[in-house]
Amino acid sequence: MRVFAGYVTVIGLMLIFFSTLFFATDEWKKVQSFQHELEHAVSTDTIDLNRTSLLLDQNGKIFSEVNRPYRLYVPDEQIPPFLKDILVASEDQHFYEHVGFDAGAILRAVVKNLVFTHIQQGGSTITQQLARNLYLGQEKTYNRKLTELFYAHEIEQSLSKDEILELYMNVIYFSNGVYGIETASQYYFQKSVTELNQAEMTFLASIPNNPGKYDPLDHFDQAKIRQERLLDILVSTGKLSSDDAEKWKKVPISLNVRKRTDLYPDYAFYVENELKELIARNEGFKVEMENASSQEEKNRIAEKLEERFQEVISSGVRIQTALDPILQQKSVHALNAQLQKELQGATVTIDNKTRSIVALSGGRNYKKYNFNHAFQAFRQPGSVIKPLLVYAPYIEKFKAGIYDKVNANQYCIGDYCPINYGGVQPGTVTLNQALAQSYNGSAVRLMEKVGIEGAFQSISPFSFERVISDDKTYASSIGGFTYGMSPLELTDAYTSFIDGSYQESHAIIHVKDSQGKVIYQWKKEPKKVWSSDTTSKLRKMLHEGATTGTGRAAYVSKPYVGIKTGTTNNYHDYWVIGLTDTLTTGVWVGHDIPRDMSAIERQRPSHNIWKEIME
Repeated sequence: MRVFAGYVTVIGLMLIFFSTLFFATDEWKKVQSFQHELEHAVSTDTIDLNRTSLLLDQNGKIFSEVNRPYRLYVPDEQIPPFLKDILVASEDQHFYEHVGFDAGAILRAVVKNLVFTHIQQGGSTITQQLARNLYLGQEKTYNRKLTELFYAHEIEQSLSKDEILELYMNVIYFSNGVYGIETASQYYFQKSVTELNQAEMTFLASIPNNPGKYDPLDHFDQAKIRQERLLDILVSTGKLSSDDAEKWKKVPISLNVRKRTDLYPDYAFYVENELKELIARNEGFKVEMENASSQEEKNRIAEKLEERFQEVISSGVRIQTALDPILQQKSVHALNAQLQKELQGATVTIDNKTRSIVALSGGRNYKKYNFNHAFQAFRQPGSVIKPLLVYAPYIEKFKAGIYDKVNANQYCIGDYCPINYGGVQPGTVTLNQALAQSYNGSAVRLMEKVGIEGAFQSISPFSFERVISDDKTYASSIGGFTYGMSPLELTDAYTSFIDGSYQESHAIIHVKDSQGKVIYQWKKEPKKVWSSDTTSKLRKMLHEGATTGTGRAAYVSKPYVGIKTGTTNNYHDYWVIGLTDTLTTGVWVGHDIPRDMSAIERQRPSHNIWKEIME
């Protein structure tokens, strides 16, 4: 009889609402189109919750969380039955009986609200709450409550009770920016929901009813009182014995609040950018961009790529990276210790075996999403370009030996007359000495023999994004480029001196969706760049640079070490790039707006940074 009277009342109220809506609001127009819209919107195929994506280091440990709200999704089979019982008992005792709304509860709410000027009690079922969280927001008006009923009914038609409860438990708010039961479990106890005891489950279940009032951090006592009340409700509904209820009431609740994980912002920001590039290559955006006929078309493709990136990052992916936390900490410490005032810098470290980026620092006291000098700063490379653009191509073409002779005095080609550092005129030296001491005269002469086109063809396999045709001049032999290269690009290119092959280095190993399926990973496409003979000779020459040449201040005792340094015109940039038997590291030091750094040359900041990382 109660249910029948309730339905009659609800139908009557609906008629009143319809009349009001038709004459007074635009909501009626929305209601007219509900059937078509809801059939499409409310289904397991189209429901898409924003979830937190996680970045993992090489040990599988989370070091950064991407996307807000903070939500870790848990499937129905992993939600303890007791937790389902307590939330149903707390929020909607007739959940398994109604069709989306509880007529009796609505009647009681309407009667209570008649004495107030606005809605005090909503009589909302779990399904209505789900509709509100997924589609409608938290506005409290009679029009919105009516809309909520339609959504709730359609949800019940489209989803099973288990599916509704699973979604509900993953969308409800648990205070402090935390959404979903698994997220709440991890946030308040640093445990998975499957590891909670029944006292902890009930404590968490007390929060959603009023997240402000029952916030465990600000109102722990209120949450504990509600927890005990919920245990009593379970007893009254036959889901728990009185003895068990009393036992769980006495179990201490010890919060172990988890701070947001946001370590290594330099590396994390780069990973997000690399993910976008990975998506672009895998899903055709990069090819579309390259084939675009206008800047306007490129902008449209870029917008589509950004939308797709946001979609992926909001889906709760797990991004496995190659990050080495110890090397990352060393890199950041070295950079911050050596750079003072407005001086900036960047470092990149790549694992020789895997060709993965294991550490990356983007600037002094770097803050996440700030300009990252490691991959966003394009600077003149100075003499660090010589092994790649001059010496390796020369040895490759002429099969020269490292003790072959070359004139290292100043040399002019037309009006171009670069001088050696300090104005020295060393005369005839070996190729080994020429590179170790970084003489400009020998570099220009060797490029002239190789030919500009041949030299640039040798570096075409590398990922130099901003090398353009205007760079094909003899000035490039000593680092004169229009835009230059980033620290990441140059360090990446130096990995070709590991074994003569080149494979673009990446931070991301693979990306898995919320079901654990690999959805993205880089294709490994190594290219042979230098012959084994050329590689062997360049390694010996770089070793000479580390022991007796310009890199000796950065020398470290390793089974192998090879180093090349670079200083650009007017001391605007300092570079040290080199490799050991296990790692390849590049260091850049300079100012955002280039300025003369000759006053700190003898302090060797770039050398010191490289040495601290590689020791």
